[in-house]
Amino acid sequence: MNLYEKIVAGQEKISLVGLGYVGMPIAVAFARKIKVIGFDLNNEKIELYRNGIDPTCEVGNDIIRQTTVEFTSDEKRLQEAKFHIVAVPTPVNSDHTPDLRPVEGASTILGRNLTPGSIIVYESTVYPGVTEDICVPILEKESGLKCGVDFKVGYSPERINPGDKVHRLETIVKIVSGMDAETLDTVAKVYELVVEAGVHRASSIKVAEAAKVIENSQRDINIAFMNELSIIFNKLGIDTQSVLKAAGTKWNFLNFSPGLVGGHCIGVDPYYLTHRAEQIGYHSQIILSGRRINDDMGKYVAEQLVKALIKAEISVKNAKVAILGLTFKENCPDTRNTKVIDIIHELAEYSIKPIIVDPVADSVEAKHEYGIDFVDLSSIKQMDAVIIAVAHSEFIKLTKKEIEQLFGNQKQKVLFDLKGILNRDEYESAGYLYWRF
Repeated sequence: MNLYEKIVAGQEKISLVGLGYVGMPIAVAFARKIKVIGFDLNNEKIELYRNGIDPTCEVGNDIIRQTTVEFTSDEKRLQEAKFHIVAVPTPVNSDHTPDLRPVEGASTILGRNLTPGSIIVYESTVYPGVTEDICVPILEKESGLKCGVDFKVGYSPERINPGDKVHRLETIVKIVSGMDAETLDTVAKVYELVVEAGVHRASSIKVAEAAKVIENSQRDINIAFMNELSIIFNKLGIDTQSVLKAAGTKWNFLNFSPGLVGGHCIGVDPYYLTHRAEQIGYHSQIILSGRRINDDMGKYVAEQLVKALIKAEISVKNAKVAILGLTFKENCPDTRNTKVIDIIHELAEYSIKPIIVDPVADSVEAKHEYGIDFVDLSSIKQMDAVIIAVAHSEFIKLTKKEIEQLFGNQKQKVLFDLKGILNRDEYESAGYLYWRF
């Protein structure tokens, strides 16, 4: 029997290294079909999973309680598996260079627990060459094994969209690749166990790595264009959403919207590609231009708010501002690389310390990463300005009366609706100084 057949027969296990927003749903999906070991260094996270609690909200507590995934923080348990999937974050440093420490660390741990005959598949987003040029040498050094002889590697980029209950692992075509034809076939067959949409067999590992990194770069560039249009139309006194709605009546107009671009993918992945381009002597023009625009949008929002406060004859210094939402996207607890924090930091330059409401966000993560303590929405009163930064369902349900209760008795209420979830005409006719991208 080959490795795939042994996995299906229950004679071999697979492991998931990294149980965050990506790794945990993958582990749970595979556990419905085969034996799975779920490994993460975070003991607290492992205990939550063992107690049937899903801190990511990706699959829910009920499913976590029912899953057969063997959750562990003991790296030696990895020795029980022969097929390993690495799904750890790949962030960027403060200077926008790739931070490969998580994937290097995972490779080190996996290497010292690797057994002959294993296949390691990386899902972490990286630039072309990382799997073979950086990860493989670590695996070889730590294991004392030889790649291509004692173990094989592959790459299958994650395409899970955190917080999205429609586009899941099972419903998105999965790109798979392997260092040789035999490995590719095994990797493809293993993923076909859970991916109902099927797999696309890439011609090489580098092709698969490149395909992933350009997916989010493409989205980033398109959103940057929308953000630039928003800046222009704002100066012209034209509502951007109305323009996009009109333009969208043409069949081939691309449906993108302006806004903050955060998270661990779109706001990060382009820097991996441009870093690799720099290494081979090419300085990116379009990709980095888009990144600069998107990275500056938090500062832009803060500047527009200050102008609005002045227009409404409200003292800027120590103005009472509430921000609704901190996460990088709606209905998702993930605050990693949120661009709402850029608004907060920029407002601090004007001596404004906003209060933050987010019923969805991971409060422990927010405190640890940003030093932010959340307040309840019910405590928001007498505000000079309110910024609806994230379109959480709870915020979408707010009535006009409930929003009005957030403010004081000033003549003109400053309301920033970054996601455009409210009716602009309704609020402007009620005397609000309303702003959106």
